[in-house]
Amino acid sequence: MKKSVYVLGFLALFTLSTAFMFEIMRWPYAGILILLGFVLFNFGFLPTLFYKLYNAEKRKVTA
Repeated sequence: MKKSVYVLGFLALFTLSTAFMFEIMRWPYAGILILLGFVLFNFGFLPTLFYKLYNAEKRKVTA
């Protein structure tokens, strides 16, 4: 679970940074990359991170 959080975070931030470079250089497909990066971040990384944190807090309370 910990590894999936890091992988999703890396992919999302790598996609966003590449998209912003494309936007600065005025290369095509920058908009698609920005959308893909935000989708990965909002629907991949954040839910996985919050689920991991919730489970860690739940284990801490029951222990």
